Amino acid sequence: MQAPATTAAPIAVPAQGPDNAASLRLFVFALFFIFGGITSLNDVIIPKLKDLFTLSHAQSMLVQSAFFAAYFIVSIPAAAIVRRIGYMRTAVVGLLTMTVGCLLFIPAASSGMFATFLLALFVLASGVTIVQVVSNPLISMLGAPKTAHSRLTFAQAFNSLGTTVFPYVGAIVILGSLATVDHTQLTGAALSAYRTAESQVVVSTYIGLAIALALVALVVWFNRTKLVETPEPATNMLAAFTLLKQPRFAFGALCIFMYVGGEVAIGSLIVNYLMQADVLGMGAEDAGKHVALYWGGAMVGRFIGAYLLRVFAPGKVLACAAAATILLLLLSANSTGLVSGWSLLAIGLFNSIMFPTIFSLASEGLGNRAAEGSGVICMAIVGGAIVPYITGVAADAAGLKMALIVPAMCYALILAFGWYARKPAVK
Repeated sequence: MQAPATTAAPIAVPAQGPDNAASLRLFVFALFFIFGGITSLNDVIIPKLKDLFTLSHAQSMLVQSAFFAAYFIVSIPAAAIVRRIGYMRTAVVGLLTMTVGCLLFIPAASSGMFATFLLALFVLASGVTIVQVVSNPLISMLGAPKTAHSRLTFAQAFNSLGTTVFPYVGAIVILGSLATVDHTQLTGAALSAYRTAESQVVVSTYIGLAIALALVALVVWFNRTKLVETPEPATNMLAAFTLLKQPRFAFGALCIFMYVGGEVAIGSLIVNYLMQADVLGMGAEDAGKHVALYWGGAMVGRFIGAYLLRVFAPGKVLACAAAATILLLLLSANSTGLVSGWSLLAIGLFNSIMFPTIFSLASEGLGNRAAEGSGVICMAIVGGAIVPYITGVAADAAGLKMALIVPAMCYALILAFGWYARKPAVK
């Protein structure tokens, strides 16, 4: 059965020239900050829920599975929404969906069940997916094509600013009370009451986010006319998958799967990894604050990368960053103390340029199919649902250090893609 036809990706241009383009870029930077910060909060929620529900490493990674599964399910419909109503209105839809996801933490806490938290995270991630499908191609359009790599990397720096700020605050608010009660001694009604009470800490955090997201959605709605969007002729929504016939695009989409999976797996393990006696032996709150350093490294690296990508071939920069990441993973797994802990945290610096560089290298030459390509690539972000779970299984079986071999294998494939795409795409 043929899928229903939809309008193709709209051609988007600022309504009033360069000044309007600049203000629109600021708006997109803000979106990158928001969805980056919310995504990174998972790294703080994982140890919280692991403690509350006495989960294994693999079970706790279901937080990431629920969150990133949304990218696989929602990305193509999100691209269809962009084609139908345009970038700005779709951004509003995404922000309001995120708001609903945050508010679902209220019934999740009342239920005292792990599964209901997973549902709330899925809805929240659906909104994040919609916003990301809008943001990636839009920032590429708001400027000269030859500087798209650099501009997208610069936008990702704002994403990293969010991922730096949110976990630090979240560690204080969410993890601060983690060790005050020995819940392993509780049973029955006492255990349920403890889980409900501790869940309220998470709820308060997400209610605050819901209010902020609703306000941002309102601002975007009142500024929706700043972008003039001209629809293209109708096309089959599933036609986006024909892009996978292009080897460069298909390889790039696979690397997005591997990159997000590897990055998320490492970020998800950091708190428990640093708490190990042979690493840094930290408490939960202090270890949670260090998550900000992992993502902060990515923020610094993206500002540096925005310059390097103007000077060197993007593919070569990508390959070098992947090689450095593999070396740091091996160093962390085969050392102890400060060296083990800080070599893992330093990976954020080299992660910095990977997503935007893979995205732009894979998307070279797509033209007015950019939104379709963004939808397919965002589906590949489902790697964040699968790789962390595999890493969690490996951690349960062989320990956290041995589990680092899983993300190392992901980065090896990215290194290969960087070398493969070191030359511009043939148009």
